[in-house]
Amino acid sequence: MDFINKNNKLFLSIEDELLNKLTNIAIKNFPNESGGILIGNYSSDFRTLYIRDFITPKIQKKSLFFYKRSVSNLSETLKKLYEEKEQYYIGEWHSHPNGNSMYSSTDLNAMISIAESDTVNIKNPILLILGIKKNKVEEFSIYFYNNKGLHRYE
Repeated sequence: MDFINKNNKLFLSIEDELLNKLTNIAIKNFPNESGGILIGNYSSDFRTLYIRDFITPKIQKKSLFFYKRSVSNLSETLKKLYEEKEQYYIGEWHSHPNGNSMYSSTDLNAMISIAESDTVNIKNPILLILGIKKNKVEEFSIYFYNNKGLHRYE
């Protein structure tokens, strides 16, 4: 699937199979939130972002309205991915059980923290949210962070 962010004319691509894997994890963890990090890379002109994979941390705190992942051993895993596949951290994904795919103020604040972090080397992370109801995804949205705001890909 291919998307465009009309605000900045940036493109994003994610394979259906990868999106299905994320969906299956979210449904399996329903009614709790679930999530992880997104892995990928940009085209040579930095206009297209490719979501290539994801990592679901083994240690998570989750509930109906909350998800927090562990960062334990994450830097080693990311370093290996970059060395072997030239892929790197590009953002976060999580589910909203019994909700829609609109980001919350908590989601926005998390993205601001990531973009402003001295230990995370990304200024424009993306956020993928899956709105889950019962045993299916009702909707999903992908957002691009820029200037303390989240802008949706269409």
